[in-house]
Amino acid sequence: MAARGPAGLRAASRPLKVLTTELVHLPIYPYRALISLMSVSNPLPLSDLSAVSPLDGRYARTTAPLRDYCSEYGLIRYRVLVEVRWLQFLANHAALPEFPPLSTEEHAWLERIVVDFDLAAADSIKAIERTTNHDVKAVEYFLRDQCAASATLARAIPFLHFACTSEDINNLAYGLMVRDLRRDILLPAVLDIEHSLTALAHTHAGVAMLARTHGQAATPTTMGKEIANVVYRVQRQRRQLEACEVLGKFNGAVGNYNAHLAAYPDHDWATLGAAFVQQLGLMWNPYTTQIEPHDYLSEMFSTVARLNTVLIDYCRDTWGYISLGYFKQRKVDNEVGSSTMPHKVNPIDFENAEGNFGMANAIFEHLSAKLPISRWQRDLTDSTVLRNLGTGFGYTVLALASCARGIAKLELDAGKLSAELDEAWEVLAEPIQTVMRRYGIADSYEALKALTRGQRIDRDRLQAFIATLPIPPAERARLQSMTPASYVGAAAALAANI
Repeated sequence: MAARGPAGLRAASRPLKVLTTELVHLPIYPYRALISLMSVSNPLPLSDLSAVSPLDGRYARTTAPLRDYCSEYGLIRYRVLVEVRWLQFLANHAALPEFPPLSTEEHAWLERIVVDFDLAAADSIKAIERTTNHDVKAVEYFLRDQCAASATLARAIPFLHFACTSEDINNLAYGLMVRDLRRDILLPAVLDIEHSLTALAHTHAGVAMLARTHGQAATPTTMGKEIANVVYRVQRQRRQLEACEVLGKFNGAVGNYNAHLAAYPDHDWATLGAAFVQQLGLMWNPYTTQIEPHDYLSEMFSTVARLNTVLIDYCRDTWGYISLGYFKQRKVDNEVGSSTMPHKVNPIDFENAEGNFGMANAIFEHLSAKLPISRWQRDLTDSTVLRNLGTGFGYTVLALASCARGIAKLELDAGKLSAELDEAWEVLAEPIQTVMRRYGIADSYEALKALTRGQRIDRDRLQAFIATLPIPPAERARLQSMTPASYVGAAAALAANI
C-alpha cells in the first residue's frame, strides 16, 4: 500500500533498508571541515538566546546580580582596586623616600579611578591585554595611563605594581570577590530561606503527621518539627559559611619578599604586607609560594556545597510530601503544569532547585579538590579553574531562588495528615510496650509485635488489648486516651522553639 500523509511521514514509512542505504552515501565531513562550515567569523550576538551557559541565558535575570562580582568585568574591577590600594599604601604607609605621601588631590584622582570604573574602562584594559597577552599587566598599563593623565601622578608610575607578582594582585582580587559576594548575595538568599522555613515550622508546629522511617508508617511527629530539623541544619551551615576565613598574601614571586628586599633591604616587608592585606579586610597568610594556597577557598566551597546538600534533602522531602498530598501548591494564573494534562500543578520549583544545587555542588567539588594543589611554587591550573567560581555560585543562587519560590507556594492540607493518622493505630504499639516495660511485664515488645507487625490495627482492637494489661488503672486510662495524632512527644515544643 502506498504511504500516505505529509512528505516527512511518507519518508518515515519507507523500508529501513532503503533509508540505511541513503544514509551511507551522505557526505562525511572531517572535523576541520565541519568547523569551517560554522560562521566563526560572524557569530551570533550575545543575548539570552545565544548565551552558551543558561546562567547567562535562560536564567540571566536571576543571576544578573553576580555580574558585578565574578564576571570578567568584576575580576578586572577588583584587580584595579587592589593595584590602586597598594599604590596608596606605599605612598602613605611604607615610608619610601622616593615616593612620599599622596596629596589630597592625588588621592582623589586615584579614588575616582576606582569609584568610576565601568565597562568602558574594563574594555580598554581588555584592549591592552590583546597586545600584552597578560591580564594583570594590562591593568598596570591602564593605571599607568590614568596616572600619566594627572598633573602630578606621573611620579607614581614607577611604583605601580611595585615588587608584585601577578598572584599578589589576583589572590586579593578573588578574596575580595568571594567576601563581597558572600555578604551581599549569598547570605541574604540563605537567610531568606531560613526565615521562610522558620515561619513554616512555627505555623505548623502542632500539626501532627505520620512519620515515615524507611518509607513505612512510624512514630508520629509534626510537620513543624520536620521543618525545624531543616532550619537547624541550615542555620548551622550558614554560621559556618559566615565564619569562613578569607585569606590573602602579598609577598612576591615565591613568597619571600625577594624583590621588596632588593629595593629596600631595611624595610619590614612582612609587617607591611600584613598591614596592607588586613587593611583590605582580609586575613593575612604569612607562608605561601607564589600563590595563596586556596585552602580557605576549598573550605568555603565545601561549606556552600554542604548547605546545598541540606537543601537538596529538603527539596526531595517536600517533593515527596507534595506527592502524598500533605502540601498543595498555590496556583499561578496562566502557568501551565503540563503540555497535555491540564490539571497538573507540578513541584517544578523544588525540582529545579534540586537540579541546580547538584550542578553547583559538582563544580564546588572540583574546585575544593583541585585548588589546594599546585606543583612546586606555581602552576597555572588554578587560574583557569578559579574563573569558574562564579558558575558554582551562579547555580547556587539560582537554586536558592527556586527553593524560595517553592516554599512561598506551599499550603498544608491538615485534613490529609489527620486522615492518614486515623488509619495508623499500629504506631501506638511503641508507647504501649514501653509503658508495659516500665511495669515489668515480660516480653512486652514481643506481645505488641505479635499484635501489630504487618497488620492494620483499629482503635477498638488496641483498646481491648490495653484493657487486659496488669498496670495501674490510671496508666491504663492514659494509654486508652492516646491517639496517633496525640502521640507526638515534644515535637510541637521543639518546632516552636527553633
